[in-house]
Amino acid sequence: MDAVKTNRGTVWTASAHIITAVIGFGVLSLPWATAQLGWVAGPSLMILFTVLTCYTSTLLASCYPSGDPNGGPRNYSYMDAIKENLGGFQVKICGAIQYLNLFGVAIGYTIASSISMMAIKKSNCFRSQGDDSSCRISANPYMIGFGCSQIIFSQLILDFHQIWGLSIVATIMSFIYSIIGLSLGIAKIAENGKVKGSLTGISIDVVTPMEKIWKSLQALGDIAFAYSFSLILIDIQNTIKSPPSKYETMKKATLLSLGVTTIFYMVCGLLSYAAFGDLSPRNLLTGFSLYNPYWVLDIANAAIVIHLVGAYQVNCQPIFAFVEKTALDRFPHSQFIKTEIPVPIPGYGPFKRTPFQLVWRTIFVIITTILSILMPFFNDHIIRILGALGFWPLTIYFPVKMYIVQKKIPKRTAKWLGLQILSVACLMFSIAAAAGSIAGIVYDLEVYKPIGNMA
Repeated sequence: MDAVKTNRGTVWTASAHIITAVIGFGVLSLPWATAQLGWVAGPSLMILFTVLTCYTSTLLASCYPSGDPNGGPRNYSYMDAIKENLGGFQVKICGAIQYLNLFGVAIGYTIASSISMMAIKKSNCFRSQGDDSSCRISANPYMIGFGCSQIIFSQLILDFHQIWGLSIVATIMSFIYSIIGLSLGIAKIAENGKVKGSLTGISIDVVTPMEKIWKSLQALGDIAFAYSFSLILIDIQNTIKSPPSKYETMKKATLLSLGVTTIFYMVCGLLSYAAFGDLSPRNLLTGFSLYNPYWVLDIANAAIVIHLVGAYQVNCQPIFAFVEKTALDRFPHSQFIKTEIPVPIPGYGPFKRTPFQLVWRTIFVIITTILSILMPFFNDHIIRILGALGFWPLTIYFPVKMYIVQKKIPKRTAKWLGLQILSVACLMFSIAAAAGSIAGIVYDLEVYKPIGNMA
């Protein structure tokens, strides 16, 4: 079916896709990031990343058509845009970074979902056995359960055109658990009777000077990840109907979704830091692990799981599309790859998929689930290092480079120099954040035991 004929997306559906990919899961780590940076640097960096992401996302959205934002041949993926505007080896570099990031995020979401499901189980355990109970629970069954659900959704949802309903549900869920975290933070401040935190973040009395440096750099990775959606921006833009132009609709969706995201990030991150101060947890909701009534946190964690089901699909659809398109291009006459077969589903009706889609998507989910089981400690670090390594090339460098090429901006002009300075400055940010994330991985590897209980 021609993709253009199925495009029915609007500002609202595009915003839902962006919010599903961005808000919610990222917000949970922001109180910890703010605790490392303090009242000044924390919110300042959130605002800075908002402005940068909004600006460069607009540049990237203009690359959906080649040349003219309101017309011209369409680029249906990030790699298509790179190929059309830059070409050469940069296409392979972009693809490797983009799909490695999406693959890593799938692992991170699998781990994160198991943490929330275990939190619900522990809550029930505390209720029945008392708050002093150890209630140790293995994460493996929950990761397997999440993987099984993704196998089903990966087959039911063919591409971005069919995911808008799940994205809207996931967006609602992200608001639910963000609001719960915000409300509990306010209650915690009232319980403390004061606002915690400091201008410069966690004090040297709590950590060593070197730990302060590394943790501050890790916080940069957290914030970078929290604003990362450029790697699926063009895929989202491809779902939008026209007229009006896809570029104008995407620009409005970007402004709307990032505006909502920033408000939630600022309010939740800062209020939670005010509640916990230097002891802000890596996951906002874990700071209330013994909070009564338990059902409040159960709702929040259930909302996280539902959100992550949708976020997993939003992030993995570009991988599915790339592999399936590449396979069809390489083997255009293969019946295994191109022939659709009807798959009967009781109560749903038959739907058509190729044997390759059925096998490949199932194998992909199984691999991400197995890696999640083998590396459960890796969740925080995978977020930071992917945020650090993916932010500069995908959010800054390629959009800026393609914009310069499209607009034919002469070298050494004021605008050209400004864009180059922006790119280099963000590169320094990414290198610093990656260094902090690697230091954290090295530390955890020293104490890591594979396939053990997580809680």
